[in-house]
Amino acid sequence: MFWFKNVMVYRLTTPLTLESAEFEQQLEQTKYTPCQQSDMSKFGWSSPLVTSKLLHFSQGKQFLIVAHKEDKLLPAPVIKKETDSRIEIFEQKEQRKARKTEKQSIKDDVIAMLLPRAFSKHQSTAIWLDLDNQFVYVDSASSKRAEDALSLLRKTLGSLPVVPVSFAQQPSEAMTAWLAKGHTPHWLNLLEEAELKSFDTESIIRCKRQDLESEEIALHLSAGKSVTKLALDWDSHFSFVLNEDATLTRVKFADEIREKNEDILKEDIAQRFDADFLLMTEELRLFTEKLTEELGGIKERL
Repeated sequence: MFWFKNVMVYRLTTPLTLESAEFEQQLEQTKYTPCQQSDMSKFGWSSPLVTSKLLHFSQGKQFLIVAHKEDKLLPAPVIKKETDSRIEIFEQKEQRKARKTEKQSIKDDVIAMLLPRAFSKHQSTAIWLDLDNQFVYVDSASSKRAEDALSLLRKTLGSLPVVPVSFAQQPSEAMTAWLAKGHTPHWLNLLEEAELKSFDTESIIRCKRQDLESEEIALHLSAGKSVTKLALDWDSHFSFVLNEDATLTRVKFADEIREKNEDILKEDIAQRFDADFLLMTEELRLFTEKLTEELGGIKERL
């Protein structure tokens, strides 16, 4: 099961509906296939469930898809060394300097020669489509990686009108107020990690294993610093770091949550996957509702 470790939430600005069979056909058009000898990279959809060939997993209006990216690893210094060596041999043979186009051609030949021996790096990015609430959740801590996955989905569907979720109150403003007042909302517990930033001087204070209700932190806040990252725990649900852009990183679901489906046999992979997906999505949906309420509601974008 793809238990999300990071959460970026996007809002659909135009209602999206999906029909399972049609969606599967669309995903097949951009399916991941392994790199061949001459390929530098491949990007497409792979099956979320190892026991199924389907490229999506669904429960009602909830869909899970996984973007799979494979990149061949060719270290730049290795390419440069071999290219320079070949250019030197070429220039000695021709008794002249190589032209720019000739250098590029030599470099291309070097890459083609090295590609079959290159190792591959694989990266999977899970996307949960909550079409009951018209939200899209991406398991990524990188905006670029999330946007790459959403671009692939946009290509698959033909269009995907989404914007990052924003709130009436900025998360940084709320987190700063929580520390300044000495307490967080009743449903959140403060952990011992934060990042404070001065937007005037660009100075940054990163705290780990630090009492965030101490006088030292209070002094930084009184000096005008704002909280841009804050480690929190939603008791008996999951711990996480809330960032100034409202994304969650280092999400770790509590043992009480992950063990709820322990009565399902591990051999029954499909049933366990189904139960875990329902469990995770309910947790993240409820969290989104509570955070939205805490931050004054969703801020509509034009």
